[in-house]
Amino acid sequence: MIRPALVVAVLGCVSAIPAAGQEKAQSSARTVAAKKDGRVEIDAHVAEWLKESDVPSVAVAFIKDRRLAWTAVYGEQSPGVAATGKTLYNMASLTKPVTAETVLRLASAGKFSLDESMSPFWLDPDIKDDPWSKLLTPRLCLSHQTGFANWRRMTGGVLKIRWEPGAQTGYSGEGYNYVGRFVEKKMEKPFDALAQEIVFDPIGMKETSYIEKAWYARRLAVPRGPKAEKPVDTVPQAWNGADLLRTTIQDYAKFVVSVMHDEGLTREIAEERVTLTRDRMKPEDLKNVCRTAGEPGHCLVTAGMGLGWEVKTVNGEKLLDHNGSDWGVRTFVMFVPARGIGVVVFTNGENGEAVIKKVVEVLYPNRLSTAKM
Repeated sequence: MIRPALVVAVLGCVSAIPAAGQEKAQSSARTVAAKKDGRVEIDAHVAEWLKESDVPSVAVAFIKDRRLAWTAVYGEQSPGVAATGKTLYNMASLTKPVTAETVLRLASAGKFSLDESMSPFWLDPDIKDDPWSKLLTPRLCLSHQTGFANWRRMTGGVLKIRWEPGAQTGYSGEGYNYVGRFVEKKMEKPFDALAQEIVFDPIGMKETSYIEKAWYARRLAVPRGPKAEKPVDTVPQAWNGADLLRTTIQDYAKFVVSVMHDEGLTREIAEERVTLTRDRMKPEDLKNVCRTAGEPGHCLVTAGMGLGWEVKTVNGEKLLDHNGSDWGVRTFVMFVPARGIGVVVFTNGENGEAVIKKVVEVLYPNRLSTAKM
């Protein structure tokens, strides 16, 4: 889902083309940041950021040259208990890139086509009489083109196809669960077991799971959200392809590095993963981005969905990212393939986006990083 405020902050990472008088200063800033990788400044200010945002903890990973450079964890996973590298965070929607990776690796292995109809293997009872159901494919699920609402509770508790699949983009967690159901029916194995076999084990993600494990005990980052709202039990007993994956900062960083190397994918599918489905950058938003950059004549920005990731380009440079949001949880990941750099940030606070923004600003100093649409 394109979230404007955070999108603009991230677009600052790849930068608009600098004016001649600013190029030297920005180059110098990047050099300084590269030398210390932002760690020193984050160490110095993170306690202040957490306090002013009322966020219990933040975990950060920095990737450089397509390798994990460092990870750091700050604050408390629960009252009186320090967060550590072993703390398990709810990924919220950062679950989706992991689900997508499982699907893409299976497709790359020739187990099914991204463009085959899923109906012979999986057809949700709610849409069994809808002729559009036969048009649903893994590709349309991974690129949010199913026509489903985000969750069926938004359409009266019944799954509905609101427009012809492939005709529009509409962010949908239901789509990710749908393709997961198809995969496990086709492969005759539970989806979480397939993810373990195809993604977690090859990458070395030993502390990641879709469902509750015994080793979750005393390791969960407890969310902090609005007191007026009642949090729900978010430790799942069954897999969810769109939400609630639990992992550590180290494990998810390993995952991003593997994605950056296109491991387990054919060249064709790797290219399709980072290909924009349709540009969703509105003209008025583009004007705001360019005006903030001070380069209205040179700012060319596109943003939309790829396969499992949001794909953005700024003046020809591509960036992939995704964010996550549940009650009391905010998470974020991004990487720039051409530069081999990336950032992963987890928080267990409702205002975590403010902390994420601060981290991004430090690791990628740029005028756009503080912009708002």
